[in-house]
Amino acid sequence: MFEQAKKQQVYTVSKLNKDIRFLLERNFATLTLNGEISNFVAPASGHWYFTLKDDNAQIRAAMWRGNNRSSNFKPKNGDQVLVRARISLYEPRGDYQLIIEKIDPAGQGLLKQEFEALQQKLAAQGLFSAIDKQTLPAAINKVGVITSATGAAFRDILTVLKRRAPQLEVILYPAQVQGALAHQQLIDKISIANQRDEVDVIILGRGGGSLEDLWCFNNEQLAHAIFDSDIPIVSAVGHEIDTTISDFVADVRAATPSAAAELISPDSSHINSQINELKNRLNRAFILYLTKQKHYQNDLSQTLKQHHPEHKLHQQIQKLDELSMRLNHALHSQLIQSRQKLNYLTPKLQQYSPENKMNQMSMHLTQLKARLNNLMSKQLEDNKNQLAIQAAKLNSISPLTVLARGYSISNSKNGIVTSRNQIKIGEELVTQLADGKIISEVTDVLQK
Repeated sequence: MFEQAKKQQVYTVSKLNKDIRFLLERNFATLTLNGEISNFVAPASGHWYFTLKDDNAQIRAAMWRGNNRSSNFKPKNGDQVLVRARISLYEPRGDYQLIIEKIDPAGQGLLKQEFEALQQKLAAQGLFSAIDKQTLPAAINKVGVITSATGAAFRDILTVLKRRAPQLEVILYPAQVQGALAHQQLIDKISIANQRDEVDVIILGRGGGSLEDLWCFNNEQLAHAIFDSDIPIVSAVGHEIDTTISDFVADVRAATPSAAAELISPDSSHINSQINELKNRLNRAFILYLTKQKHYQNDLSQTLKQHHPEHKLHQQIQKLDELSMRLNHALHSQLIQSRQKLNYLTPKLQQYSPENKMNQMSMHLTQLKARLNNLMSKQLEDNKNQLAIQAAKLNSISPLTVLARGYSISNSKNGIVTSRNQIKIGEELVTQLADGKIISEVTDVLQK
């Protein structure tokens, strides 16, 4: 067996550990692990050494000083952590271990992972593109604020605006800014603000807090609502060091709510200075205008004096009086002529008065009416006589008269019987008499 071993490659322990280390580092990419800290040691070198474990296994870990200096979190035994690490092997002892590149509390670490994944997703969709961001209006009169009505952020915004631009009108759209339902309330308030279209810009924000506290501002649906808003949105979430998805997608990002208020409000002292300058320019322009108008008025006054219409007016008055007198004389003459003509025509009119003609026509109408009445009476009497003659004739041939003389009429189901051939033995007949009916059954049909 020893001779067979000589034919194979003979490793030293150091060589074996080194090759295993290369094999581990080459075949395992950077990993993310979740576990509990134990055996934590932080020597004077600044490096951190500890064991990462779960219920069934454990692994040694090391985090070099250059990496742990940038960490905001210093672990301790019993902490549940999320780490990003690569696998290596400590050759002197042959222990494989994790080389930690980043460490966070487990909950916060998972949130950071989600944050980074969502950030990459939305960036790929173009929601962070500077081309699509709206510029703030040059003149802002109404400011919408979406935040908690009782939070410090809203008070800070009001304080800054009151100091810098007290003329601005502020409309609050109150919403939760923390908790599981907060992101939906923020989305609803953005939608309401756009539907009402009553503000020029929206400040979306809250005060500082942990990553968990600010998590509602890292919601994908909220990001799309901010991106789709027709009203420019300023994101002012947390403190200056805090960063959320809403900061990336908003049209403008402000470090704090107070900074957002300063950003959208011009300094009132600067506005007052501009107003004073405009007022002075207006006064100078008005004085210059009044001076020009005064000179123009003087020129018109001189021209009016040179072309005074008083003399021409007197001539026109005299001519008007003359025309008035001529008109009165003509009217008086016309009135006299009309009266004379009326006196001449009145007797002739009486000769051709229609009153006599009407009386004659009335008498003639009375006569015609009397003649018409006489003719109608005679015609009516003649018609009565004719009717009596015809009634007598009709009565003489009436079946009822015949029946009264002792005759009868028999009816079968086919009508009046006029021949024996119309009836059959056993058939029912109805015989009409003058004073009633007889119903009988045919038993025999005889010839004459």
